[in-house]
Amino acid sequence: MNLKKKVSIAVVRRLPRYYRYLADLLKMDITRISSKELSMRMGITASQIRQDLNCFGGFGQQGYGYNVELLYNEIGNILGLNNNFQAVILGAGNMGQALANYTNFEKRGFKIIGIFDVNPELIGKKIKDIEIFDIDILDEFVKKNKVDIGMLCVPFEQTPIVAERLARLGVKGLWNFSPMDLKLPYNVVIENVHLSDSLMVLGYRMNEKFKNDK
Repeated sequence: MNLKKKVSIAVVRRLPRYYRYLADLLKMDITRISSKELSMRMGITASQIRQDLNCFGGFGQQGYGYNVELLYNEIGNILGLNNNFQAVILGAGNMGQALANYTNFEKRGFKIIGIFDVNPELIGKKIKDIEIFDIDILDEFVKKNKVDIGMLCVPFEQTPIVAERLARLGVKGLWNFSPMDLKLPYNVVIENVHLSDSLMVLGYRMNEKFKNDK
């Protein structure tokens, strides 16, 4: 039985947060922690933590709590961080360059092996030893290299075209930063990222918290 099929996306989206907090605990040489103690650090209920982790088998022991290193490694496995995913960035503009410069991707098991763009002034340059290629050679590059993920930082109107091209080449995951909810009729996993949504949520929370100060 595949437990992952029954896990809600809300639980999955909390897993990276657990992973980050557990990494911090390891840095502090904390070897075990109870759900109550973890809840106080994370600001969510102990009951929620237990429910989330029980979706994958629990990992805790009555009277002991959680083995921090074990739980950290197990969540890393669940998130696929040991798969050594290789990615390419489509679009070498501001967002693409920011992604290329972000050092934590490789620490989490995601290696960027190429960047593609149409701008002749950018082609041939490197960002942290990652070369910017002409998008015309994308097909050849993907066929020669193991490419698991495409990071889409292209203009709105180009997003579905580039995404379909990657899907046809066999790329199985798309991380989409375009302001559209991308959908494709292919066997591909798509994660749409809307930075402005997060910013507007921040605006709402600030508006609610400080509305009486106006």
